[in-house]
Amino acid sequence: MTEKSFKDLPVGDQHLREDRLSGEDIYGGIFLNMKRDQVSLPDGGQAVREYLTHPGAVAILAILDDGRVLMERQYRYPIAKACIEIPAGKLEIGEDHLLCAQRELKEETGYTASKWSYIRRIHPVISYSTEFIDIYLAQDLVSGKSHLDAEEFLDVFAAPLEQLLEWVERGDITDVKTTIATYWLDRYRQGLIAPTPLD
Repeated sequence: MTEKSFKDLPVGDQHLREDRLSGEDIYGGIFLNMKRDQVSLPDGGQAVREYLTHPGAVAILAILDDGRVLMERQYRYPIAKACIEIPAGKLEIGEDHLLCAQRELKEETGYTASKWSYIRRIHPVISYSTEFIDIYLAQDLVSGKSHLDAEEFLDVFAAPLEQLLEWVERGDITDVKTTIATYWLDRYRQGLIAPTPLD
C-alpha cells in the first residue's frame, strides 16, 4: 500500500480533535502545574490526558561581531548533566516576550543588543506540556556585567557555527531549542531563510 502524501489528507483537524470534558489539578508548583483531563476522542470514546501547564519561555540566538554565537553551559538537574545551550528564560505572567528576551540576555551574559529579530515559536514537549519557546535573533552586541539569579550558575562562552553543528551532530548538544537555533542559523547564513525584523 502506498502512503498518502500530505496534500491527500483531510482538510482541517476536526477528525483528530480531542475535547476536554472535565479536569482536575493534580499538583501546583512554583511555575509548573500538573493537570488531568477527561477528553472525548474523535471516535466517540473517552481518554485521560495528563499534562503540565507552563507560562512559556524565550531563547536568544546572540551573534557576536566576529560571527560566533554566544553560548552557555548550565547544569540541568532533571537529567543530571551540564548542557550547552543558547541563553533562555521563563516568561513572567503578562511579560512582553521581547522585553523578556532582552532581560534574560543581559542578566545571564551581560550583553545587550541593538538589533533584534524574531525567528520562530517552538513547542519542545508537545506530548505532555503547554510550554512554548519564542526564539529571537540578537545582533550588534555590547558586552557588560551579568546579573545572575541567586540560584543560577553557568559558564558563558562563544563558539562558531561550525562547532555548534558538530556538537549537535555528535550528540554533545541535545537541547531542542539550541538544536533548532543551530540549524536555523546554518540555513540563514546560506541565504535560505530570514528572521522577522522587529524595528
